[in-house]
Amino acid sequence: MTKSEDRAALKQAVHEKLMSLEESALASAKAHYENYLRDSQLDDREAHDKDDIADARESADLAAAFDHPVQAHHAKIDAIENTDFSVTDTVQPGAVVSFNGRHFVVVVSTVKFDCDGVTYMGISTQSPIFKAMDGLSKGDSFTFNGREIVLDDVI
Repeated sequence: MTKSEDRAALKQAVHEKLMSLEESALASAKAHYENYLRDSQLDDREAHDKDDIADARESADLAAAFDHPVQAHHAKIDAIENTDFSVTDTVQPGAVVSFNGRHFVVVVSTVKFDCDGVTYMGISTQSPIFKAMDGLSKGDSFTFNGREIVLDDVI
């Protein structure tokens, strides 16, 4: 396998891991939402006491609170699906960027995750650090929070 094929395979693995993480987070958020929504429904009895009504209202409020994470994960999945993850030599959406021993994926913000023994973290295209390095290449430097940072790699 050539170096170019290795880099493309790495990006594909990172892309698949990102999708897997977001799909899992979406499933969890949906489950919470649906559980609280189900608990907010009063049964078919004619009369309900104040506690039943209060409990149903609290569950409805919690279900509404879990609707935002569901929508946020849908938006992240949409962004991941619609971003070009082909190999690149410039920082842009879909790029994997390394500096100071850290590895980042430019598409959406995520928690740290491991892929093939390397720890990555997703950063949003709206983040200040992405804006500081947008369009740069391996070996280029940028200033962020008063520190000079050199890009070790861009894939």
